[in-house]
Amino acid sequence: MDLTPETARNKVDQKKLLGNVQDRDVLCLAGGGGQQSAAFSLLGARVTVVDISDGQLQRDRETAAHYGYTIRTFQGDMRRLDMLEDRSFDLVSQPYSLNFVPDCREVFSEVARVLRIGGSYWFMAANPFAAGLGTKNWNGRAYEISEFYSQGTQKTYSDESWVFSADSRERESIAGPREYRQLLSTLINGLVKHGFVICHLEEETGHDAPDDLTPGGWDHFCEVLPPWLDFFAKLKPEAF
Repeated sequence: MDLTPETARNKVDQKKLLGNVQDRDVLCLAGGGGQQSAAFSLLGARVTVVDISDGQLQRDRETAAHYGYTIRTFQGDMRRLDMLEDRSFDLVSQPYSLNFVPDCREVFSEVARVLRIGGSYWFMAANPFAAGLGTKNWNGRAYEISEFYSQGTQKTYSDESWVFSADSRERESIAGPREYRQLLSTLINGLVKHGFVICHLEEETGHDAPDDLTPGGWDHFCEVLPPWLDFFAKLKPEAF
């Protein structure tokens, strides 16, 4: 189903935090795939997409052609945005990708450079207290936590059943994602160090009303320990 301006707004700004993006310069950071770029373009923004996967960027280009708008795409690492000029964006939107690098502060440094003063930065990250945990950790009474809570710890884990439609044997044959734990203090202090003021922080479960609260199920796990955090910040170095 094609997006409309109404559904586009709901896709990228459910919390109603981003304001009017008409004629604004928006960077979709590590956000290739044709979803966010389409929504922002339909809302009237000038969109640039940076992603490490050219396959994902190709989907953005195909989506742009489908809707009849123009975007810029660059293949590259979110920690090295040399292809982008200083102070060239009003908004950086980063869907779940920050945990794919060992240290989020390298990303924050580049975002602070390419954002205009007063510009906005939205991103989603793993709740560090839930990182790597899931339904597999249910022991019949609780979700077991046994690993040390440390910055940059590399984790590889099996995806939950809702990620793929394949049966369990096929899912098990697919290597799990490699992610790195970003501590809550690292996220918050990293933003502050690079001149950001945090305007909104919210725990995210991924659903409005759980369908199944059977212990050991995904909905139940999310209600016990929300897997994600949503951050909304503004670049205001003069505040410090």
